[in-house]
Amino acid sequence: MKKAIKLFLFSLTGFVLLVCLLFGKRDKSPDDLRAKYAPAPSAFVQVEGMNVHYRDEGPPLDSLPIVLLHGTGSSLHTFNDWTAALKKDKRVVSMDLPAYGLTGPFPDRNYSVDHYVRFLEEFLASRGIQRCVLGGNSFGGLIAWRFTLKRPAMVDKLILIDAAGYPKESTSEPIAFKMARIPVLNKILTFITPRFVVKSSIQNVYADQSKISEALIDRYFDLTLRSGNRQAFVDRIKVAYDSSYLAQIQHIQQPTLVLWGAQDALIPMASAYRFHDDLPNDTLVILKNSGHVPMEESPGESLKAVLSFIQN
Repeated sequence: MKKAIKLFLFSLTGFVLLVCLLFGKRDKSPDDLRAKYAPAPSAFVQVEGMNVHYRDEGPPLDSLPIVLLHGTGSSLHTFNDWTAALKKDKRVVSMDLPAYGLTGPFPDRNYSVDHYVRFLEEFLASRGIQRCVLGGNSFGGLIAWRFTLKRPAMVDKLILIDAAGYPKESTSEPIAFKMARIPVLNKILTFITPRFVVKSSIQNVYADQSKISEALIDRYFDLTLRSGNRQAFVDRIKVAYDSSYLAQIQHIQQPTLVLWGAQDALIPMASAYRFHDDLPNDTLVILKNSGHVPMEESPGESLKAVLSFIQN
């Protein structure tokens, strides 16, 4: 019996070592990632003790810029195609939110939505932005509408792209999200992060798998490995959601575009219709062939709806 136990422990140790050898990944420093993911016009600004990665493009004197917020596990790069088109006529500002991209974690590890709203206030002040068109995808959408409730005078129009907020009724969820909620396993996730986990998570939020390139997977994977981001991802996922603000959505008076991928399995269309029912001044646009990140998966079609909304 003792021999069997020893053999089991030996085999288990060998398995763990093999997994660490194959999938254990060291953190990457921001300096190592900047050359590839922060070329001009990328810049950095100090906010709350963080060196925040951002881009400020288009006509600098545009008094009503478009500010774009990405979702969980993503980065400002998710808006690359939109920005390339919009910056011809509009000032477009995007940033890597704390916990993600090149910005990295909040120093105090406080990932409440209230803290993100305060961060956005300080970031906009650093860029001299007093009023804007504010858009956000997924978690970024949640920050956007919560910011609008707190600072309505700063938001001229609101764009909610598959936005979080209402209780989710996910039909499918990225594996990384599930792992981040499981004790012990979420600890392992902070230093053992197989590339296939990142790939699977991207596949989960895309409707058309053929649009997922190796370069896209590399970007998400590399920025996941940015020092501190894996622990921050777990910390953010573990934050309890405050649903008390849902009753206030009906008080948002700004013209709002509710833009949704019909094939979004993470935040299905039920949430789109709830926003549509609760917002007093909104336009609902459903994109039939898109998933959770239409600005990245279907940039042309989704941008068409945004341009129509902004111009009108």
